[in-house]
Order: sequence, then C-alpha cells, then structure tokens
Amino acid sequence: MQTAHHSALSAKHAVLDRQIAAETQRPLPDTATLAALKKQKLRIKQELAQI
Repeated sequence: MQTAHHSALSAKHAVLDRQIAAETQRPLPDTATLAALKKQKLRIKQELAQI
C-alpha cells in the first residue's frame, strides 16, 4: 500500500529524472546542476527504500 508520502516522493523522483534527462540533452550541460539534481534524486531514492 502506498502512502501519500511515498506517492509524493515517487513524483519528485520522476520530476528529477526528467530534469536530469533534459539537462543532459542540452548542447553544454551544466555539470554543477546535473550533480545537484542527481544528489537530490539519490536522497529521494534512499528515502523511498526506507519506507
């Protein structure tokens, strides 16, 4: 059973995934932005694994 918190985290994870993909597709991706987005995504993934 998914809780509202789990659903919200899953949604944020998906948004970050799309943002990472969009940044990667740019002609000159910003590596600092990519690193920050990936850290956020990893934190959310770890939190989802704990639920």
